[in-house]
Amino acid sequence: MSWPGVLALAVVIVAATAWAGWRRRRAGTLRVSRSQGDETTAALSPAELGGPLGERATLVQFSSAFCRPCVATRQVLGAAAATVPGVAHVEVDAESHLDLVRRLRVGATPTTLLLDARGVERRRAGGVPRKHEVLAALAEVVDAPLPRDVQARLASEADA
Repeated sequence: MSWPGVLALAVVIVAATAWAGWRRRRAGTLRVSRSQGDETTAALSPAELGGPLGERATLVQFSSAFCRPCVATRQVLGAAAATVPGVAHVEVDAESHLDLVRRLRVGATPTTLLLDARGVERRRAGGVPRKHEVLAALAEVVDAPLPRDVQARLASEADA
């Protein structure tokens, strides 16, 4: 193999490794939604989601039938919803709600949306979110203090 070929292969491998690391690091992280603070953003209704909104917030999970990470996401979001009073977890079958998937620009499953009490999207995550990050995002949205164990975990991650 020629030197230019070896160099090109090395560049492709480095680029692919960097991209994979970036994707892995970003997966599951609840980011502020693009529509955050946009007053024209329409709220999602219980009829659109197929389940009731929580009094304080709603965790919406877009799933599909053969999605293995969706099982872990269901467990994480269910546990987070059970931890914070007034929070509901609603699972939406992406295949059965393609119009909603397109409108909300859901590109893959699992995708998690964190809605405020009005049903407006405040945070979004692709992949399996971490429970302590979900609880931290919920604390911001519902304006409630975090449990002590979550505070300690976030503090230790900030120090690392």
